[in-house]
Amino acid sequence: MTEFCETHQEGRILTVTINRPERMNALHPPANAELAAVFDDFVSNDDLWVAVITGAGDRAFSAGNDLRFQAEEGGAAVRTPSTGFAGLTSRFDNSKPVIAAVNGVAMGGGFEIALACDLIVASENAIFALPEPRVGLAALAGGVHRLPRQIGLKRAMGMLLTGRRVDAAEGLELGFVNEVVEADELMPAARRWADQIVECAPLSVRGSKQAAMQGLEASGLEAAMSGRYDQLSAMARSEDFIEGPRAFAEKRPPRWTGK
Repeated sequence: MTEFCETHQEGRILTVTINRPERMNALHPPANAELAAVFDDFVSNDDLWVAVITGAGDRAFSAGNDLRFQAEEGGAAVRTPSTGFAGLTSRFDNSKPVIAAVNGVAMGGGFEIALACDLIVASENAIFALPEPRVGLAALAGGVHRLPRQIGLKRAMGMLLTGRRVDAAEGLELGFVNEVVEADELMPAARRWADQIVECAPLSVRGSKQAAMQGLEASGLEAAMSGRYDQLSAMARSEDFIEGPRAFAEKRPPRWTGK
């Protein structure tokens, strides 16, 4: 049982909803701990292949760190799990895809959660910002590092150094948003992306994600291409590695097992 988030499993897809709408889905330590446990289970559950994370209500995906809670606690630094804000921003061992369905405000840590996901689908009313410098802080849950890697240094600096707000349309133009939809189409659109991922061989998806992410840290293209990725090795040893070509030759949909 969870108090600050809700989970729903449908087939291979897990939907996680941050459930603190009265605080615009801002996160405090108990909420972070719950979400970390949820994503621990997601990573270890062989039956789950894709996760979607969103926020309750239509005002906010997440307003980030619950500054009101922090002030009530005397202003002490908020502790987060080892896997980071929402159990995602410092989770570097997850090869399964995670999709952010951003409804409304994604500020500070909320935007950093979305940046830590593999895809971002945004409603037309979504607003993104890293406003930490405006309150004497910095986007240290990965924002200062992920944003330049995802949209380029100068564009990222335009957001990081000003804390300015970016709407969904500009987010799409900048390149950190994959798709913008009307508010009532947000979850169907996120589910459509998840369904398309589930149509693919899960070990191929995980190997592709791992190689892409770890390859970014290599010294160059040759080093990235010659790197060793255990998820790709698992793919090459799997039953699905045989099933895919066989299904293609037999002109039928593949029956993926993830084994």
